[in-house]
Amino acid sequence: MLAGSEGLGGIYFDNPVITQAMGTIALVFILFSGGLDTKWGEVRPVLGQGIVLSTLGVFITAVAVGLFINWVTNWPLLLSLLIGSIVSSTDAAAVFSIFCSHRTGLKNNIEPLLELESGSNDPMAYFLTITLIHLILNPSTSLQSMILSLIQSIGLGILLGVVWGKGSAKLLNSIKLQITGLYPVLLIALSGLMFTVTYFMGGNGFLSVYIGAMIIGNSDFLHKKTQKEFFDAIAWLWQIFMFMILGLLVFPSEIIPVMGIGLLISFFLILVARPLSIFLCLAPFQAGFKDKILISWVGIKGAVPIILATFPIVAGIQGADMIFNVVFFITITSALIQGSTIYTLARYLGLNQ
Repeated sequence: MLAGSEGLGGIYFDNPVITQAMGTIALVFILFSGGLDTKWGEVRPVLGQGIVLSTLGVFITAVAVGLFINWVTNWPLLLSLLIGSIVSSTDAAAVFSIFCSHRTGLKNNIEPLLELESGSNDPMAYFLTITLIHLILNPSTSLQSMILSLIQSIGLGILLGVVWGKGSAKLLNSIKLQITGLYPVLLIALSGLMFTVTYFMGGNGFLSVYIGAMIIGNSDFLHKKTQKEFFDAIAWLWQIFMFMILGLLVFPSEIIPVMGIGLLISFFLILVARPLSIFLCLAPFQAGFKDKILISWVGIKGAVPIILATFPIVAGIQGADMIFNVVFFITITSALIQGSTIYTLARYLGLNQ
């Protein structure tokens, strides 16, 4: 932001189309890296909880935030729900980076649950965002077509992710490359194809990338340790690159007018909507009260909501610039408040190892 047109650097950048394209590529690499690092043995005991949180949990959060925005601002309901959908998911890059930066883990399988949720809930937020944009532009869309689209998106995403992941693992072991440095290049190509093929077949490419990467990461393949470290570095690089672009895209003078409503939405999201979704979704499971409190607090927002906030701008939705600025403020608030206090709260609750 300091380097931007209203900062010291004076660099003018105002192209949400490029930002959205770069954001999609960044998210593919971030999810792929997260999938490679996800250990199936740790995830399996919390698989059911993770699936519920990454689907129903995202939906509950989006609806709760949307209804709250509609109530306090009188903005159109669909527009309010669109903002709720954009900020409904937990950011995978933020969660992975925070856990990687601490040597101590969390008790009761909380850490693998949060990693699974954050790695697999972006597709639901993406679907809700795209669906609501479509509804705003095409109000006559039927509920039946929306449900069928959701089933197709998730179903194909899972199916193609599994097929592609197993096939990629076999390919990595069967192909003999003369130069070791080409193996990461091959894996980059496979991850890009995994997303692209799924997307053009009508499935959720982000979901297929995460599932495919998780299958690859839990298989034995050549130069596994080196390639995982390479993709960790790539994920960090893309994360830094995206925040640079997003910072340039932001005009601070436009954020100041929405700070009040942004702060109000942030507090509702952190203190009401996220805990509501967690307690409802984990009610059927044997999760302790303190566990739910900590999981509720780890609802960190990162680059993904800001990337999703460019979609309404590209689609030409009225009020899209305001949505972007509100989402940007919510994201910064979440990262600062929640991201910096996770392990402090974990120590207070006695859940750190």
